[in-house]
Amino acid sequence: MQIDYKETVLDNGLRVLVHKDDTTSMVAFNLIYDVGSKDENPEKTGFAHLFEHLMFSGSKHVKDFDMELDRVGGSNNAFTNNDFTNYYILIPKDSLEVAFRIESDRMSDLTINQKKLDIQKGVVIEEFKERCLNQPYGDSDLLVRPLSYKVHPYAWSTIGKSVEQIESVSLKDVREFYATYYKPDNAILTVAGPVEAEEIFEMSRKWFGHIPRGNRPPRRLPVEPQQKEARRESVTRDVPANALYKTYHMGERLSDDFYVFDLVSDILSNGESSRFYTRLVKEKKLFNSVNAYVSGDIEAGLFLVSGFLEEGVAFETAEKAVDEEIARLVQEDIPEMELQKVKNKVEAALLYSNMKAMDKAMNLGYFALMGDASVLNREDAKYRAIQAGDMQEAVARCLRQENSNTLYYKASGNAGPACIMEEEE
Repeated sequence: MQIDYKETVLDNGLRVLVHKDDTTSMVAFNLIYDVGSKDENPEKTGFAHLFEHLMFSGSKHVKDFDMELDRVGGSNNAFTNNDFTNYYILIPKDSLEVAFRIESDRMSDLTINQKKLDIQKGVVIEEFKERCLNQPYGDSDLLVRPLSYKVHPYAWSTIGKSVEQIESVSLKDVREFYATYYKPDNAILTVAGPVEAEEIFEMSRKWFGHIPRGNRPPRRLPVEPQQKEARRESVTRDVPANALYKTYHMGERLSDDFYVFDLVSDILSNGESSRFYTRLVKEKKLFNSVNAYVSGDIEAGLFLVSGFLEEGVAFETAEKAVDEEIARLVQEDIPEMELQKVKNKVEAALLYSNMKAMDKAMNLGYFALMGDASVLNREDAKYRAIQAGDMQEAVARCLRQENSNTLYYKASGNAGPACIMEEEE
């Protein structure tokens, strides 16, 4: 599916992309800021996520964002990840200017005081406890990341390293963060719906054109050194089953690695005909479930394997079986029919991921952030071009033991039924 768009850049640096979609009466308004948890001070992690919460605390002329949108039939939300923070609104066409007005006010005149900061710190701390401390396997990400990264800021989760670091955030920290990152030249606006590009460009100039540029310092992130030996760690928790986590370093989001390993992950674990399910779950009965996936980070990311072991299965036995399935990808030819099957699934997923106006607005903003929104229209071709030999080369290069990190997450046997929470926005 070709997603056509028009783009302009305001004098203050705000990039604006517009996609006309007459299949809907609603307009998707997506504002992405080029700041995520990778931009945080290692001693004050969870900051970008905390600030996302603060952005809903009111601004100079808009005291309640939800109320402003509710009264015109709109809705909004946001999420933060390692690489960026995203705010989105779905609103009827006739009320579109409301979205421009409230987001403009948040960018120029957010109300930040100690009382609001204390409230939102409390909210985020409770979220941290609920998701990471009080849920079975909730701290797995807090363990796997620092095991996998020793220098790069992907070493911590978006929600932060600890409650104590969230508590340490000061009003001065928050105001400096806002002044540094929440500026037009550090943002990308994408609008999709029954709109004309020039109409949106003019509205953007009206509501955002007066906001001055920021003075963000150049991003200089430490480069993770090449891993030369395997790392291992074991923990024991009150969970119902043993769990195995393995990670391997791979390339960044726009590299060939991402597309190749996305297909590799599908061959290994996408569906009941996948190799992991067929051999490790159904035939050998080593795992209750086991998955492979890519982190999809903008910078060099991870290929991950995670699984819940059947009762009585040793970690070493389960891990050896995973290693053998990975080795088979290199040692044996990958059948063309199997490769084509996963390519077809990916192509269908790409089509589905660009069906709705909001999906298209978010995806355009994401690829624009990475440097070129038009890459979005070439993703299917990148997948189609991959050959079995490309996959074997990449697996041999990256899925090596000396490039691996392994966590044995041991069950103490004192827990009730498992409850695995997905990552929330």
